[in-house]
Amino acid sequence: MLGTSTTREAVSEAFARREPAGRRLAEDAERITRACRAMAERFHRGGKLIVFGNGGAGTDASHIAVEFMHPVIVGKRALPAMALGNDAATVSAVGARDGLAEVFAHQVRQWAGPADMALGVSPDGWCTSVLKGLETAHELGLFTMALLGAEGGAIARSTAVDHVLIAGSADPAVVKEIHVTMYHVLWELVHVFHARTRPDAQGGADGRG
Repeated sequence: MLGTSTTREAVSEAFARREPAGRRLAEDAERITRACRAMAERFHRGGKLIVFGNGGAGTDASHIAVEFMHPVIVGKRALPAMALGNDAATVSAVGARDGLAEVFAHQVRQWAGPADMALGVSPDGWCTSVLKGLETAHELGLFTMALLGAEGGAIARSTAVDHVLIAGSADPAVVKEIHVTMYHVLWELVHVFHARTRPDAQGGADGRG
């Protein structure tokens, strides 16, 4: 019985640790809506989504890209997206020559068009390479967005980022889980707005969130 009680306490504590971050995400509904509307308009204008992050966030970037490129829900339209960490040869070449801080910025310069979107993922908001990638994207006129954790770090304070969504937790596991929920919601709502947005719609929703 003691073991059962201890297990219940552990489970309750685990859920309690996740509740504030989940509640904060729900409270960000308006910010998420604005970002998704802006993304849908960019897709209509022929833009593509460029996603990047380091380590575990790099796997999230790949996950986000494939969600848009190859939707698992039958009938949903594929939308162009790419993850910059997937090309190991390019990442290692840029890192060796120019330094790891430049691995995403360099690729953004080569791949990006003015109608494109850049989405950076950073668990703590202090990833220099992600920040430089977003700054480069902003300079090129892209819509920029970041999925962050903890207090958002330097990326959240950067004027180069149009929309910031923060998983409000210092626990890396919780941040990871909230990020997965965030980009699933983004994917779903972008499709909702994409179906409703006129092809000639202007990018007025690209303001900072």
